[in-house]
Amino acid sequence: MNRKIIMGTLLMAVCITMAVTAIAYGDRHEWDGQEESGLFARTADIAPVTNKLYANECGSCHFAYQPGWLPARSWQHMMDTLDDHFGENAELDDLERREITRYLIANAADRASRPQSRWVLRSLDGKEPPMRISELRYIRHEHDEIPGRLIEGNPRVRSRSNCQACHTQADKGFFDEHSVSIPGYGY
Repeated sequence: MNRKIIMGTLLMAVCITMAVTAIAYGDRHEWDGQEESGLFARTADIAPVTNKLYANECGSCHFAYQPGWLPARSWQHMMDTLDDHFGENAELDDLERREITRYLIANAADRASRPQSRWVLRSLDGKEPPMRISELRYIRHEHDEIPGRLIEGNPRVRSRSNCQACHTQADKGFFDEHSVSIPGYGY
């Protein structure tokens, strides 16, 4: 009888300890693309933007795409031709341009280790450096099952380059299908 009480007390102590631990770690923490929730952690598919100048300058006109979506040669070409940035003049002063270029190249797909960056690199054909993320073979493949009416035909999305319209955690680097909500259609 005494042994049953000791074993029961020990089992209850272990259960209480596990419950308290789960509650303590249950608060959500996010930093540098690492998201923890309870005993489960997941890492961002692509490293989030960490450079404030880049986020402010480029993000003032469009989504500040994570550098890991394109190889360094693409970012270099883009930063060298800001006077004609997809039909717009996006020139910066030399100091800002150099800082943003350094950031983009240091974190480009060919220097990143996140899964999406590796897939992007595998999908390149090696010719001209890609300039549009939405035209990468990998991105086209990932979106090929989505009918055009949900993207281009959707006035709240309009283009595959409008990542944050559907990818609810795009700014944090999460692009998995579990964080997708197509405006007007849902998850």
